[in-house]
Amino acid sequence: MDTSPRARENEIQIRRVAVSGYYGFHNSGDEAVLKSILFALEEEGAKAGLRIVPVVLSNDPAGTTAMYGVEAVHRMRPGDVLRALRGSDGLISGGGSLLQDATGAKTIPYYTGVMRLAQLLGKPVFVYAQGIGPVHRRWMDRLIRGVMRKSAYVSVRDAESAALLGRMGVAEDRIEVVPDPVMGLPLPGAADLRAGSARAGSAGGAADPGSAPAAAAESRPLIGVSLRPWRKDGADLTRVAVALGALALSRPVRLRFLPFHAPLDAEASEQVIRQMGDLAAGGSSVEVAGALDDPQQMLLEVSRCDALLGMRLHALIYAANQSVPMMGLSYDPKIDQFLKRIGLQPIGTTEQLDPAPFVAGMIKLLDDPKRWQADHGSAIALLKQEARRPAKQIIEFLRLVNRGDNHK
Repeated sequence: MDTSPRARENEIQIRRVAVSGYYGFHNSGDEAVLKSILFALEEEGAKAGLRIVPVVLSNDPAGTTAMYGVEAVHRMRPGDVLRALRGSDGLISGGGSLLQDATGAKTIPYYTGVMRLAQLLGKPVFVYAQGIGPVHRRWMDRLIRGVMRKSAYVSVRDAESAALLGRMGVAEDRIEVVPDPVMGLPLPGAADLRAGSARAGSAGGAADPGSAPAAAAESRPLIGVSLRPWRKDGADLTRVAVALGALALSRPVRLRFLPFHAPLDAEASEQVIRQMGDLAAGGSSVEVAGALDDPQQMLLEVSRCDALLGMRLHALIYAANQSVPMMGLSYDPKIDQFLKRIGLQPIGTTEQLDPAPFVAGMIKLLDDPKRWQADHGSAIALLKQEARRPAKQIIEFLRLVNRGDNHK
């Protein structure tokens, strides 16, 4: 009888999967993508009789292992990446906006390079709910087209991404349009809540608004605000400060800033707060949430809001996940594309934000949240239902793979 480790692994149907993305950079949105993918793979794998063992390519392997309890290797150490891919049954690339060159010329070559290496090693590559573009450097089309055509499964998070791949020469019948995986992220359980509270306390972050005795008597609506730096001159944040200031003077509110990417978002929030000045005369207040590395803890923060103004894409996705009425401020087409999927348009952009429509719109959300939820609830429910589709497809593929054939 064969009792070797390989025989035991085959018996219990283990599949090792490398996961590539913008992980380990302490960006709550991208960490939420990772956690959502890990959740979906674990649950869908269990249904199919597989145990998925992820190996995450991370900028902070120790932090990723501590946060998620999974193996992680440094994404920029070629030897570590090569060993992770060689020992895997496949590579998941995504989700998030990986294949774009707005943030620089190195991004697309890095992610397509990891995909190409996996393919050269004979490993199936699965593209998981990526947002493609913008791609301004046309020579990069060839890199994207090459790896996409050879991928075992391709899914993108919006129709615009599918159309862009089609224009690059990827057959559109091979591309599946799915929701962002974070639409399937659950709230933390009781044990996770206790752990999150302990981390927040030890980090010296702001107190949990739901835990204070006075919170029960708080009558002012809580408005979440998620900002990011974008314009170099800061004019976009100045316009946000004017709009939020006008809202805070129109009625008493609590503005709770939620930094999704530390420390950049916290600095942007503080800049806006300084420009708003003292809001006490109108009975309003301002606070900044403490550092929250765990995506589910940030999801919980968003769930407690009565409404949200979001510039970060995943702040808007969190709000949709929890049916929190929202307004989006667009700095990138991905914001417009997500809002469109739930029947919304941005309230403004980094070039323009009119305080009067913003205040009127936010007051409407606060006065009649049930109307907003009724208008957009079915679109949100459909996105949540379909968020697991990539995991199901990948698990089905891996279930049929002879593991021995994939580790030559």
